[in-house]
Amino acid sequence: MINIFKGKIEKKDVSVEQLDMNNIPNHIAIIMDGNGRWAKERNLPRSMGHKAGVETVRIILKEAARLGVRNLTLYTFSTENWGRPTEEISTLMKLINTYLKSELKEINESNVKLNILGDMSRLPKECGDALNNAIEVTKNNKRINLNLALNYGGRDEIVRATKLIARDIKNNKIKEEDINEDTIEKYLYTNGIPDPDLIIRPSGEQRISNFLLWQCAYSEFWYSNINWPDFKETDLRKAIADYQGRDRRFGKVK
Repeated sequence: MINIFKGKIEKKDVSVEQLDMNNIPNHIAIIMDGNGRWAKERNLPRSMGHKAGVETVRIILKEAARLGVRNLTLYTFSTENWGRPTEEISTLMKLINTYLKSELKEINESNVKLNILGDMSRLPKECGDALNNAIEVTKNNKRINLNLALNYGGRDEIVRATKLIARDIKNNKIKEEDINEDTIEKYLYTNGIPDPDLIIRPSGEQRISNFLLWQCAYSEFWYSNINWPDFKETDLRKAIADYQGRDRRFGKVK
């Protein structure tokens, strides 16, 4: 376990007792940003930042499950990330593979169900095989859904859904006049998964970066200057506490 922690962590904590346990977000999505910055601050290669980020995944998954979050979606690798250096991409794929092999037993015993959002066909075979095995092993688990957005892009997802709908209209499986929001949602990677209540982005950036574009229509957003490897249980609780203070009206008036 990497233990090089430095500086942007706020001291003030939010305890579980301070949270309204009847108002825990059903679905939290996280843009895991800041691995590279974390490494740069420590004069380490970017690969070390990604390795430290994996440790944070372990921590946040456990805390989310403990708090009663039912769906946790992690933006793991976007369709645009293929433009990164080959060595970095290779490191990320190996880390996914290593994580699944080392953590699958605990994930399964913790009643976590793994889902993949995105096009797995472009992933390296070893990584794809490990993912498919983990999906099969955990398919009946019910405590929390861990959704990894891999080779995922919001625009790509909508284009894919449009093509599938057009194909089914052509094959007389659906009628054009019957298409509504519910129809479109059935063709998205997130079919069967509720829209995120809360989207968290660490690292100081404040943009959506092509993540869950359809699904985030009424999500609450929470930003933090903390880089992902420094993101801890207390930061998740702070985000949830802030969420619990929001007035969610979904375009309506109470």
